[in-house]
Amino acid sequence: MTEFDAVWLNANLATMQTELGPYGAIENGALAVKDGRIAWLGPQSALPAFDTSCTAVHDAGGQWLLPGLIDCHTHLIYGGSRANEFELRLQGASYQEIAKAGGGIRSTVQATRQATEQQLFELGQRRLDTLLAQGVTEVEIKSGYGLDLATERKMLRVARALDKQYPIRIHTTFLGAHALPPEFADSDAYIDYLCQSMLPELRHEGLIDAVDVFCEGIGFSVAQSRRLFETARALGLPVKAHAEQLSNLGGSALVAEFGGLSADHVEYLDETGVQAMAQAGTVAVLLPGAYYFLKETQLPPIALLRRYQVPMAVATDLNPGTSPFCNLPLMLNMACTLFGLTPEEALLGVTHHAAKALALHDVGTLALGKRANFGCYAIEQPAELVYQQGVNVLRQLVIDGLSIPNKH
Repeated sequence: MTEFDAVWLNANLATMQTELGPYGAIENGALAVKDGRIAWLGPQSALPAFDTSCTAVHDAGGQWLLPGLIDCHTHLIYGGSRANEFELRLQGASYQEIAKAGGGIRSTVQATRQATEQQLFELGQRRLDTLLAQGVTEVEIKSGYGLDLATERKMLRVARALDKQYPIRIHTTFLGAHALPPEFADSDAYIDYLCQSMLPELRHEGLIDAVDVFCEGIGFSVAQSRRLFETARALGLPVKAHAEQLSNLGGSALVAEFGGLSADHVEYLDETGVQAMAQAGTVAVLLPGAYYFLKETQLPPIALLRRYQVPMAVATDLNPGTSPFCNLPLMLNMACTLFGLTPEEALLGVTHHAAKALALHDVGTLALGKRANFGCYAIEQPAELVYQQGVNVLRQLVIDGLSIPNKH
């Protein structure tokens, strides 16, 4: 008999292996786990014999199993609130005007600098608990609300500490080039500091998995971003960028030039940038929460991204200023209603394509040998996860083959 640690019977599987058909669906299926990995999946009628006396057997009752969800772009660790800026925007102030007046990222920098490591840890716990209850199993967390060595280190240390204490796997991204800190009057001098001091030191301490930059008129230029990417490459770190959110500077093409993981936001991305991303295998990370919250009107070039077969990921962009949404299922709905994605594209965006955006090869689909990360949802079809909001239909979450208690 075949040896398994656990088996799920009477399940419908949305494997997200689209070569198998829509959603990679296997109806009336089963899934088996051994040593934290998927050891078998397919039609239940083909399930090999196994010893039921020493195997945990779960009856899915006709519910759907989907890969663990992946939030591949968050700013989850921060202090303070920017509800006051929300009010200002409702009164007509723009994001750029608020930033020039000392608000925006800088106000969160001040609050994050003042917060203790323990306070940031506790805030991070609350947010991760929320994502975990939605079926999220992988999260990217960016720094960038410190803009000095001590606070950037503090944020990244908190992310590493959360990774050790949570079943969710956390991936850290250094976003020191998020804004110009108050200590610097010149952005070139700050980029010098990042490249010569902060980035190498934090890399040496093992706190960084990737490097990001806010390549924008109110952020950093393409030339400055290039210098940061060159340093990252020398240190063996992959790159990504906040690019083409408010204007078309060519940041996405720069990421592609460096073989980068992703270009994120991309509302103003043009065909040249799309072509470069397609050739490089760079993922477009769509962030509909920020688009919605800032009341933007420039849509990402979805048709171009489809035409050139650029993978599209979807993420929360969880942050206090422009996307205060700790809700990945809501982003699925927004990606469809605001950006025109199909439900299948949206679900690919938080599974298979989100895994690509983080260079993860062992998650993102239900497939043999991959980590046994999946959610069991009380739904009649996969599109229901995209369609209905506010009702938690997650009945069981499994990470590395182990069922995770739901705190909500």
